[in-house]
Amino acid sequence: MGIASGFGFLERTTGWPVSFSLVEVSPRSTYARVLYVGLLNTIFVGLMTLVFATLLGLVLALFRVSNNVLMNLVGTTYVEIFRNVPVILQVFFWYAILTHLPGVKDAYELGGVIFLSSRGLALPSFAYSGMDILILISTALILALLYRFLSKNFGRHISALVPVVIFLLVAICLLYLGKPPDEALISIPELRGLRFKGGLSIKPEFTALLIGLVLFGAAYIGEIIRGGLLSVDKGKLEAASALGLSNLQVNRFVRIPLAFRAMLPSLANQYVWLMKGTTVGIAIGFPDYFAVISTSINQSGQTLELLGLLMVGFLLVNYSIGLLMNLINDRIKLKGRN
Repeated sequence: MGIASGFGFLERTTGWPVSFSLVEVSPRSTYARVLYVGLLNTIFVGLMTLVFATLLGLVLALFRVSNNVLMNLVGTTYVEIFRNVPVILQVFFWYAILTHLPGVKDAYELGGVIFLSSRGLALPSFAYSGMDILILISTALILALLYRFLSKNFGRHISALVPVVIFLLVAICLLYLGKPPDEALISIPELRGLRFKGGLSIKPEFTALLIGLVLFGAAYIGEIIRGGLLSVDKGKLEAASALGLSNLQVNRFVRIPLAFRAMLPSLANQYVWLMKGTTVGIAIGFPDYFAVISTSINQSGQTLELLGLLMVGFLLVNYSIGLLMNLINDRIKLKGRN
């Protein structure tokens, strides 16, 4: 077919647009740039899924172990429904709802600055790019780890305000120095023709995929957390109550910390599965790494090379999650005698 093997095609332009991107991309971008965009999209939606699914799963687990009959019933009903419906059907369901909302001219609005339509959700936004947001998230994580390391090794002489101040300085620098001089600090979406211009536009594909994965993953994570909560010795919980702690304090200071050690291995497996589950986004047109690779195969014909990049990309992402969870597990596990 006249197709040469190798990775030289990565420097060629693609000629097709990407509908969702955290960084600048255009039809004139190279295959390497587009693959990078797809990988960022996968990591972004995957991390958002892990955070929100964990928070919702924690709430469900507390409902399931509660002595309140109504809360227990709500938690059980949620788990039985969302755990037993395939994730791709849930994503299709939410995508159908979001795409059948009114058009942009009849969009639901809140205060004249937030608009919800079949084109997605339009919100006011600061002059941040997608890369700026990733830099802020990375900075926050690095500062948190650095503060913990310094506090542990050099005592409590370092104020907690130090990492907060550094983070705010980084945010201000990105906000004022990173934005174009002709753009306002806060961008408000405005209706221009058949679309909203300005602000932050969240596409229905991203929203449907995120909602579907979060609701599906929360059902499994909730059961994992519930198992961890039930593994905590009841004597410890009764002792905490006897000391005068409220139910909220018992859960926060005693039950959840002890349960975390027991549930961490299963939680790591679920996190890896949810990150791989982002590939269902291809069914609704979300340009994640898998979708971008598939389109690149159809356009370039470099099947073996692109499949290799697909496997390497997911291997690096999922191995990083597994490595991080193993490090946390090694950190908090009970130390045996040598």
